[in-house]
Amino acid sequence: MTTRTRILAIESSCDETAAALVEDEIVILSSVVASQFETHGKYGGVVPELASREHLRAIVPVVRSAMRQAGLEYEQLSAVAATVGPGLVGSLLVGLTFAKALCFARNLPLIAVNHIEGHIHAVVLESRRDGHPVELPALALIVSGGHTHLFEVRERGVYRLLGRTRDDAAGEAFDKVGKLLGFGYPGGPIIDRLAPFGNPRAIPFTFAKMKGNTLDFSFSGLKTAVLRWVEARDMAHEIARRKSLLAENSRPTTNEWLQVTPPMTLDLLASFQRAVIEELLRRARVAADSMAARSVIVSGGVACNSGLRAAALETRLGCPVHFPSPTLSTDNAVMIAAAAFPKFRRGEFADLSVVAQANLVLA
Repeated sequence: MTTRTRILAIESSCDETAAALVEDEIVILSSVVASQFETHGKYGGVVPELASREHLRAIVPVVRSAMRQAGLEYEQLSAVAATVGPGLVGSLLVGLTFAKALCFARNLPLIAVNHIEGHIHAVVLESRRDGHPVELPALALIVSGGHTHLFEVRERGVYRLLGRTRDDAAGEAFDKVGKLLGFGYPGGPIIDRLAPFGNPRAIPFTFAKMKGNTLDFSFSGLKTAVLRWVEARDMAHEIARRKSLLAENSRPTTNEWLQVTPPMTLDLLASFQRAVIEELLRRARVAADSMAARSVIVSGGVACNSGLRAAALETRLGCPVHFPSPTLSTDNAVMIAAAAFPKFRRGEFADLSVVAQANLVLA
């Protein structure tokens, strides 16, 4: 009788408490995510102390729900995996401490996972499951609210950093522009919904040439350019109307947003999104060519962006491009389990003294 390998994974690096059960690397038995959108939305961004408190409230019911959905008992687990970094240290501690306690009580091995590696393995899992495995060497573009990195993936577990943002991450730039224009937090998904209604070539944004590593990114200049564009026009009234709409309804529909967003602002959103996407794909193409990549992985929360998906698949970056499904693009625990399986096979287990590392690097 074949023994099944089942890993319970826990993710709590930022503002989502997640747990998942994955069997034999590709079978997702359950996936539960508790969002803190309502908690942080009113503040225009994640408040670390509040995030930690919400994780404390959610961790037990989320793990119980994941186990119940999978129809498993703790005795049927092979290991427990948890995110150790990077992320908000208070948030990381909640998930990691729970995982440690469970491993101690149930005599299970603990697997420590890098959050960024999890984003890469979310794509690996789905690609293998769907019969189109990622070919190595692969270029991995990880793009989210906290990360914008380019990695060379030569073999599983071996990474080389090719480029990274020197200031704001791409997702952070989206969210800050959204907040500036009165769309609230997170602003990235709203910009993506409204950008198709504007002219992406109406405003010719430019990027500064990078000194040193030309594969590095910088989005602070673009964010400042949007701010200057807004300051040069009388937009206070329309911004106030959007804030009023948001106060009345925390999740306005696209049509409701369009009623309080004039064509000029829609052009701004479309041009901003186009500029970010071009910057991401231009550097990804150069990196893919330089390492003779046989495939490209695009993952992280911004991988949900429909404009980025369409542009990447259209250009193909010189080789096949793999995206995760939307549910595995944003933070989740399935990706942590996926990254844990190779470590499980290699016997790379963590001691219960392992600590959360807010600035943990992958390579």
